[in-house]
Amino acid sequence: MNNKVRSAPPNSMVLLTRLAKQVYRRSNEDLLGMHLRLLMALSYVRDHDRAPQQELADALCMDANNVVLLLNELEDLSYVARRRDPGDRRRHLVELTAEGFRALTDAESAQETIEDDVLRALDPDERAILWRLLTRALQGAEPQAPSAERDDPGAGLAEKSVSSPA
Repeated sequence: MNNKVRSAPPNSMVLLTRLAKQVYRRSNEDLLGMHLRLLMALSYVRDHDRAPQQELADALCMDANNVVLLLNELEDLSYVARRRDPGDRRRHLVELTAEGFRALTDAESAQETIEDDVLRALDPDERAILWRLLTRALQGAEPQAPSAERDDPGAGLAEKSVSSPA
């Protein structure tokens, strides 16, 4: 019997997790202007206008109590507003404010530098394909994820250099 253990290549989820850890490691508040968790929340709220608070908890895989703390922080920064759902007074809907939109836009611009660094091994066409595949996968995993047709950062990417923002 052969005592050598043959290792299989890592599966896609392991690779995505490892890649995400590279992004987390490089994402700091000084560069982004906010903590990455705030960026993730604001991005979701922008893409899911007037999302119920519970939907945000589900999408971010967070406990409802922690989402309340997160939203309190975002409200204190004037980045989001919570409003009662007129159809169900027990629910809160979360809206991105103009200030939140500006902060998110600035953070996403800064994040392009991180993306360029993490994805530097991919050429522009490969990055565009990766974006489309990740968007489609997210649509299958997350209800009402943004569509691949909306604001495709991969559109026209082949004309840009790898070091320029995607």
